[in-house]
Amino acid sequence: MDIRNFCIIAHVDHGKSTLADRLLELTGTVEKRLMRAQYLDQMDLERERGITIKLAPVTMSYQLRATNYQLNLIDTPGHVDFSYEVSRSLAAVEGAVLLVDATQGIQAQTLANFEHAQNAGLTIIPVLNKIDLPAALPEAAEALAELVGLPVSEVHRVSAKTGVGVPELLAAVVERVPAPRGHESEPLRALIFDSVFDAYRGVVVFVRIVDGSITPGSRLSFLATGASSESLEVGIFTPKFKKTSALSAGEIGYIVTGLKSIQGARVGDTITTAKAADPVVTVEPLPGYREITPMVFAGIYPADTKNSNKLRDGLEKLKLNDAALRLEPERSNVLGFGFRAGFLGLLHLDIIRERLQREFGVEVIVAMPSVAYHAEMPGGIRMIKSALDLPDPSRRIEIQEPILAVVIVTPERYVGAIMQLAQAHRGVYETTEHSSDARVLVRYTLPLAAMLTDFYDELKSVSQGYASYSYELKAYQPCDVLRMDILVGEEPMEELSSIVYTDEAQSRGRVIVEKLKNALPRQMFEVKIQAAIGGKIVASERLPAMRKDVLKGMSGGDYTRKRKLLEQQKRGKKKMKEFGRVSIPPEVYLALLKR
Repeated sequence: MDIRNFCIIAHVDHGKSTLADRLLELTGTVEKRLMRAQYLDQMDLERERGITIKLAPVTMSYQLRATNYQLNLIDTPGHVDFSYEVSRSLAAVEGAVLLVDATQGIQAQTLANFEHAQNAGLTIIPVLNKIDLPAALPEAAEALAELVGLPVSEVHRVSAKTGVGVPELLAAVVERVPAPRGHESEPLRALIFDSVFDAYRGVVVFVRIVDGSITPGSRLSFLATGASSESLEVGIFTPKFKKTSALSAGEIGYIVTGLKSIQGARVGDTITTAKAADPVVTVEPLPGYREITPMVFAGIYPADTKNSNKLRDGLEKLKLNDAALRLEPERSNVLGFGFRAGFLGLLHLDIIRERLQREFGVEVIVAMPSVAYHAEMPGGIRMIKSALDLPDPSRRIEIQEPILAVVIVTPERYVGAIMQLAQAHRGVYETTEHSSDARVLVRYTLPLAAMLTDFYDELKSVSQGYASYSYELKAYQPCDVLRMDILVGEEPMEELSSIVYTDEAQSRGRVIVEKLKNALPRQMFEVKIQAAIGGKIVASERLPAMRKDVLKGMSGGDYTRKRKLLEQQKRGKKKMKEFGRVSIPPEVYLALLKR
């Protein structure tokens, strides 16, 4: 059987999962009575939000002109926070369907994914989706053809919702995507592009077989980690696991390894059986993936300290299936046991927070997020993951912040407003490029810290929802930052400490204390809310005491009696202020995530 391996890449919400649904129906992989929207999106969260979070492989059987083909499809995420999932998919296939929404045209992530696919040497098939909608842009096909360098006639026009044009697209995949190269007679070389952990069977790796073949019972050797095990089961995705007798060169499938730790089967590693069969044979490892580096760190604590164990178990299980999640245990004097967790971005953080709540029943508090700064220490570079890690300013150590290369795609009429927005977020202008579909590509370099929380929302606001952006880490450069502490009731709240630019410290402090004043519930005593840099208070607010009318029950009486009650209330409030502590609800931390 001939094999074709391909993936679908696109900007978020351009119809990847819907197109995958039509391909599953057309090939008969899933019966119509079992079909549902976004079939390959296994999590309820993915279907509710309308986004793909995890890559999803599936094997389809297809016949064209009396020849049977095995089509291995990988559906990929579209959001920039999950671009690492896309890079792994591209390394496992020979072709990519580049999907563009005809009503939106080329977007930022379209460009980013196209460049990644081009650099990987893949055959790219341009596809214009949603052609049945009245709002479809007539110039979108020309712009897509110009991007990929093909005639307009080779841009496929489809409607993933109705199925128009999908049969022709599937035939083009068979005809244009090259068959995988590989030799079944060579020693096994299998590339791990994803993995999951099964409580009963151990680590299950998703692999692309480049050379050789594998059967159940084969001895496995992992070249990068040095781990070894036995293949308990091999199979393909339908999209559920389907056991087969073997996996051969060119195929995409899974291997049940029996490993009890996912650390032994690292994504990007090469699996072989050569060392077990013949120690003399040397196997060249396949090119893996770059080590994923978290971009954002935040403290995660249980809203109820009794759920500390549930939080630990939940995060550890999520980490088994998420190569980008980093965890370090930490303890807070106020919030108790928790973790300093590393994420690819704020959407990644939000997804993990919601999965903890849904799948493990743990309501969590997310402390102030921070980017990963670098400090030039005598022993080398040290990563700073929170304000508490900042070195003492008296040591005069250089702090470096991550700088992003950002591409913003927008209609021309919004360019001025977007430039003002980028400059307000400490952006440095690079270039402007005009495309044939009246869209403009604006390139900036921006500090990640300056665009961490609200840049996306503000970009959508100033462009009325039409602009999009993608980014990649460009470099680390020196910056002038300070640690800002927040005191509530004259007690420092470490969870609210943040790293701020020196020239923005006072204004940022005022914003935080004002937000806290509006978000904190009033107490029976007056509460001071202060922002401090070192020993200097840079901003301050007072949360008024909740006043109980102690004279309410008195219809009359001597004034001295009323005064006595008021003095008694005053003494009580003074005592409460001296000994009382302010408890900060979880929703207050969420309110501070926005500027």
